[in-house]
Order: sequence, then structure tokens, then C-alpha cells
Amino acid sequence: MHLTPDQILTVAQMRAAEDGLIAGGTSVDELMQRAGRGAADWVWRLAAMHRVTVLCGPGNNGGDGYVIAEAIRERGGKVAVIAATEPKTEAARVARALYMGEVLGPDPAVHGEVFVDCLFGSGLTRALQGEHVALLTRLASSHRHSIAIDLPSGVEADSGIRLNAAIPDFDLTISLGAWKFAHFLMPTSAGMGALRLVGIGVEAVPGAASVLRQPSLHAPAADAHKYRRGLLGVVAGKMPGAAMLACTAAQGAGAGYVRLMAESAPAAPCDLVVDARTLSESLADRRISALLVGPGLGRDAWAEERLAAVIASGHPAVLDADALVVMRSQFLAGKPGRYVATPHEGELVHLESAFGCAATGTKVERAAALARASGMVVIAKGPDTVIAAPDGRIACAARGTSWLSVAGTGDVLAGTVASRLACGAEPFAAACEGVWLHSEAARLAFKPFTASQLAAMVPAAYAAACEPS
Repeated sequence: MHLTPDQILTVAQMRAAEDGLIAGGTSVDELMQRAGRGAADWVWRLAAMHRVTVLCGPGNNGGDGYVIAEAIRERGGKVAVIAATEPKTEAARVARALYMGEVLGPDPAVHGEVFVDCLFGSGLTRALQGEHVALLTRLASSHRHSIAIDLPSGVEADSGIRLNAAIPDFDLTISLGAWKFAHFLMPTSAGMGALRLVGIGVEAVPGAASVLRQPSLHAPAADAHKYRRGLLGVVAGKMPGAAMLACTAAQGAGAGYVRLMAESAPAAPCDLVVDARTLSESLADRRISALLVGPGLGRDAWAEERLAAVIASGHPAVLDADALVVMRSQFLAGKPGRYVATPHEGELVHLESAFGCAATGTKVERAAALARASGMVVIAKGPDTVIAAPDGRIACAARGTSWLSVAGTGDVLAGTVASRLACGAEPFAAACEGVWLHSEAARLAFKPFTASQLAAMVPAAYAAACEPS
């Protein structure tokens, strides 16, 4: 089955894509068979010959459940179907008629190995009724494993909001046709377990968001030298340790030359060049490929002057941490397209205020609005990370390890992104590559880790994405 594994669709985009398939001659019943039987393959892998209980709702998500149950039954599996209510769509009624097993009402006390939630799908916009919450919770607690089809019931697809507080967690969530934003946004993504995608024939949708994927990185060219690989200047501030941490990460992410710009030279590793000239003299070097400013910068007038000088230099730059707090919209006037901002939630709110954006909507909507208003690529980081470009491109990162919740990991991310920018990647690509390398370094690191230990794993992450030379 044709699969576009990278795209993330809104509910409206998904409906339009399905309508396109139907207009092209594929029936709703056929789409349901594709979705249900594809999902059944994953359910079978987890359940095998153990007992499966499928909870079916009134809509087409419930219809998918009847298809899953029939596919499991045909393989000789043990399956029980519970109908929370009667089917209310024609496709769901057809799917129920094609299921050759018994359909139980919502009251029986059933137990099994795997519970499959097909109560409501991605079109849900209001909270579940109390009896549905109770049924969902009871069945999830009476089975060893739980699987959600498309999305856990009680989740809003476009925002990732839990419409009900008591939604159970799942071991596996199987998306149908395309990814939805809720698969990557907190708070619900944390309770979805592993994520799998089943194709139903949906083609690529122009302008769709995408899932952040492993980049294709390369070894340096045969005739490379340190300047050709990229000179990154990291501007130190009141606390040079944060900037040095960013430098360590940057050295492992591809840049050929990382230079710490610190007028009062701190003790530094022997392989890190410290430029102790005035900032204006340091920034005058035409060999600079990119800059990073913000880690440990400070939030006073001196810090604001350093940020303004970085932007005035005309070099592409990553703006992080304190630089985002002292940012003024006039700094970027007439200079769009060359900057990457890396705000956490608090810094995102400050930037929204600085650039006249309303701090409302989903994280995706907020990041996109700020990118348009500021002209910067925005990495809205956190337990869920969204990358937005001024031209409308959106990427969502898969869940990373929660061990990243330690001081200094943001400095590592900034250094990694800045290194990719210095290597010549355009700002959106540099942001995507840096976020992936940061997450992969965390995956490879021993847990728990410190920020310096995370930075030390960036070269291993780069190697994992590097094509053989």
C-alpha cells in the first residue's frame, strides 16, 4: 500500500485526502478494509494467539475495529468484540455485517492479553461521555496491553489536547493513513506508547507538515579544510560556561572550526580557540560562516548590545536563551531568513510579545505565527518540539528521552544547530538536523547524563547519520 511516512495531516487535510481517494474510485468500504487489515497486522504481532478485545464505537473508527476483529478471527486468533453503541455510518454497518464473530454489549466483564481501542477516532472534538470513559478505563485495566487505533479515544487530533482527564495510557498507537499532530504533541503523545503507521493510499499533500527524520550527513570533501567546513563563532556572555558547552556540541556536529568569542578569556579546552578581541573585531572576520549568541549571555544592556552587534554583522545566526529575552523586533527589521531561534515555553511567550503575536492556539500554530512575524526559523523546544519556517514549513520531532530534562541541554542543542548552520545548511534544514542530532545523542548517552556528557555524544550521533564515504 502506498505510504507517505513523513507527512502530518490535520483532520481537514485527512478528510480531503480521503475524499480524493473516493473521487478517484476507491470506496469507503475499501479504505476501511485497508486501514483495518493493516492495523490488524500490528495487533497480531503483539497478541499472536492470545485473546484480543476490540472496543468499537459508532463511527468509522468503530468500523475499523470490526475489520481488525475479522482479520484476527480469520487467522485463528481469539477475539471478542464489544460494541459501545450501534454503528451509525454505512461503512461501519457494512464492516459489522462482515464480522463473523459474536458482538457483545458494553456490560460484559471480559479479560484478555490485548485491548484495542476503536471507540472514537481523529474527528473527535468534545469530551467523551461518562459511560464511555468508564468502559474505556475498565477494559484497558483488565488487559495486559492496550492499543489505540488512529488515536486514543478522547484526544483532539490537531492539538494533542486530552478532552478527558481519565484517558488510559497505551503501549502502541497505530495511525491510519497519515500521522496526526496529536501523535507528536504533549500532553497526549506521552501516553501513546510506540507509534506505527498504516497506509491506505493517501498521496503527498502539498504544504503538509512532516515528521523529523534522520538527516543524510556526509564526511568532509577530500579537499576540505577547516574554513571550508565552516567557521562558527560562539559569542560568550556573563556565564562563559554555557557558551563553552555549546562549543563542545558544535565541534561534534560538523563545523570545521569553532571559535569562542570571549573578551575576558576563560579557561578553555586545548582544542577550542578563544578569540579575546573586542566583539566588533571578532565579528569582522569574513571567514565566519555562522554565529551563535545567547547561552550565558545575560539580560542587561551589555547583553542587548552584543545581540544587536551579532545581527548587524550580517552573518547567519542561532539565537538562544538570553538572546531571546533581550530580543527586540526592530533588531531584525529588514533582515529575515538568516536566523534560527530556539525558545522554550517562557522564551516563546516573550518572543510572541516582542513580535506582536497572540500566545494562543496549538504549539504548532504558535510556532508558525512567530516564524511568519519574525522571519526566523523557530524551534519551539520542550518535551514536544516543533520547527517552523517563515515560508510555512513545519516539522515535528518524535518524542525524545525525558532524561533531556537537565540543565544545559538547551545549550547543547543550540551549539548543534549552529554547527549545521555553519556547515552551509539553510536555516530550516540546520534546525531539523540539529534537533535530530540532539535527540540521537540523548538516545545514545548513558542515563542519567549531564549536559557535558550529552555534548560528548554528538559525534556518535553524527556518525549514525553519516553516509559512508
